[in-house]
Amino acid sequence: MSKIIYKSKEDIEGIRKSGDLLSRTLGEIAKEIKAGVKTKALDKIGRTFIQDHGAEPAFLNYSGFPFSLCISPNDQIVHGFPGEYVIKEGDIISVDCGVILDGFISDSAYTFEVGEVSAQVKQLLAVTKASLNLGIEQAVVGNRIGDIAYAIENHVDQFGYGIVRELVGHGVGIALHEKPEVPNYGKRGTGTKLSEGIVIAIEPMINLGKAGVKFWEDGWTVSTIDGQPSAHFEHTVAIAKGKADVLTTFAYVEEVLNKKD
Repeated sequence: MSKIIYKSKEDIEGIRKSGDLLSRTLGEIAKEIKAGVKTKALDKIGRTFIQDHGAEPAFLNYSGFPFSLCISPNDQIVHGFPGEYVIKEGDIISVDCGVILDGFISDSAYTFEVGEVSAQVKQLLAVTKASLNLGIEQAVVGNRIGDIAYAIENHVDQFGYGIVRELVGHGVGIALHEKPEVPNYGKRGTGTKLSEGIVIAIEPMINLGKAGVKFWEDGWTVSTIDGQPSAHFEHTVAIAKGKADVLTTFAYVEEVLNKKD
């Protein structure tokens, strides 16, 4: 798909509804992420919840991907296969989800802490999430993709973390992956000019150690080259005047996590 697909106001409302269901799905996953649970069980919960609400998982069978969620523990960055892995105390688990509702596609990810994680890892997650929010602040009419990328990179660089370069954010809404690409590094004032009708997935993928990645033989899973943990947070965002219009939310996840605390 070589051209940007501009969305009408009606399209954006459709993507918002899709995004709300996706966000509620992540909230359901948040209830069940704990030590002793297999990641394939989370995938089943996500798929069932999405389909029970009249939608379909956007990832299921996408280019042959055989699951509804990407579940990536610890040093896995993205695209991990749900399976027999048993979650344990101290893990971090990145869950990436997409929803197709009435033809509209949303995409969001959250990295969960399981029990007590190290202070080092807790900071990695906080910095990655903050970089997402700083990127979103730049997703306004008149700015450029490079302004989003720079905001993320500038924040992350202060902590010396590795910013994944092989994988980037992207346009979303009608197809799962559309133009423009949204890197997590770059120069201000460069790249595609942002205007109303553009909807993007902003998704910093940040490694505790080196930026390098390793692609697995399964053709999907990507992990850190040095075995250090990686964090991933993502929102679907519509470009708007003055302030970005965020079409997914972590509110459902955080409501669950606050109750757990």
